[in-house]
Amino acid sequence: MHIDIVADTICPWCYIGKRRFERALAERPDLDVTIEWRPYQLNPEMPYEGVTREEFIAEKPDGEDEVRENDQRAYIVGESEDLPFAFDLIERVPNTVDSHRLIRWSHSQGVQNTVVEKLFERYFMEGGDIGDPEVLLEIADETGLDYDLVAELLDSEKDIEAIQEENLKFQEMGVTGVPCFIIDHKYVVMGAQEPETFLQMFEQVEANLAEEAEGEEDDGDLPEAANDNDG
Repeated sequence: MHIDIVADTICPWCYIGKRRFERALAERPDLDVTIEWRPYQLNPEMPYEGVTREEFIAEKPDGEDEVRENDQRAYIVGESEDLPFAFDLIERVPNTVDSHRLIRWSHSQGVQNTVVEKLFERYFMEGGDIGDPEVLLEIADETGLDYDLVAELLDSEKDIEAIQEENLKFQEMGVTGVPCFIIDHKYVVMGAQEPETFLQMFEQVEANLAEEAEGEEDDGDLPEAANDNDG
């Protein structure tokens, strides 16, 4: 079972969704699952250097009230998932393209999920600027990635266009919010759903796969002439 997780690194609900998804997986250790994190930018027009949180809040239609309400909702749910969000420590809202590039590069090294966890933790628990190359290099070093290579890549435009194209692809597919979990390129779970929702989806996918396999076996039992009949 392959699962693509479409997320943005400054989305608290993506962190909550990650935790709930992991809880569901823990209840199904029998599942053979591969996971790949995919990029989605909630603020694709964000200046490359990011903006201060005050500037970000000022641009919201309802300003501080809207942001505080959203933060409070995420904070309450986060507490129930042992995620102590520290929104008051966040001073800058970054452009997330470089954090997505780091996630992309970490996939081939088998540490993608760890990198994602570190990015969420650094931003939401410590108020770190995950648009800052130095912060990204610290995370690269902590997760065993090649520091010098990542530094060289961050200093280039490597994969920026690929991230933007993938972001656009998911928008065209109808993804308007994150997190979004795409199972076997076919089944979708939208939002930070409870573990039970993921478990139900796993069961549904397994049932569908079993049905498909049974259908293939039945086809194999047909007489040769019937198999060759295009009509």
